[in-house]
Amino acid sequence: MHIHFIIHEHFEAPGAYETWAKMNKHKITYSHVYNGDRLLQSVNDIDFLIVMGGPQDPEITIDECPHFDSKGEQNIITQAIDAGKVVIGICLGSQLIGEALGAQYERSPEREIGKFPISLTKAGSSHFLFSHFGEVLEVGHWHNDMPGLTPDSEVIAYSEGCPRQIVAYSALVFGFQCHMELTKDVVALLIDNDDLSNASNYHFVEEPEVLLSHDYDEMNKKLHVFLDKLANVYQSKTNYL
Repeated sequence: MHIHFIIHEHFEAPGAYETWAKMNKHKITYSHVYNGDRLLQSVNDIDFLIVMGGPQDPEITIDECPHFDSKGEQNIITQAIDAGKVVIGICLGSQLIGEALGAQYERSPEREIGKFPISLTKAGSSHFLFSHFGEVLEVGHWHNDMPGLTPDSEVIAYSEGCPRQIVAYSALVFGFQCHMELTKDVVALLIDNDDLSNASNYHFVEEPEVLLSHDYDEMNKKLHVFLDKLANVYQSKTNYL
């Protein structure tokens, strides 16, 4: 399969998503937009579109951030969805999916930076792709906002600080406000590029030394199983068609 990543900043690395793609020997391509890479001109040759996070929000204009084309990315997302591709958005990426589908992103009730539990909803617990998550799973977080909901979307998981941690927009389209891709290396990059000096002012923001002390392997493995299942669903549909 062909996995394409849109990466907004060098410190918002694909982490465990990229590890999964490499382990499975998938073709991997990138739009490193912070380096001036162009967005895809066509989605015909890809199977997965994975849109990573970033410090931007969907309303940021090109004048404000010249390397971030929110409308252009939403157009690519729409093309991929219409073409029956797998689309996964992480953090900012999840908000862009919602926007592309007509659902406005919102401010999360709490800022979350750290490793905190998410709880599966009834829809999440009964969903084949998430059945291995269990009722509660500790995952990574690094956000202020959350994705919008469409009339057909389902909230798969929530946390104490954010009611929309994982959203299923369709059978092949998912928004992850949480960061299950985090590794210690990615966390170190994020710490170096964020101001956590006021961490103690927030209930769900951890100090840098705590962030670096966590073990992220278990959530990475859970993410990989989800991706395996999703790839099987996609390939089954593709083979059928």
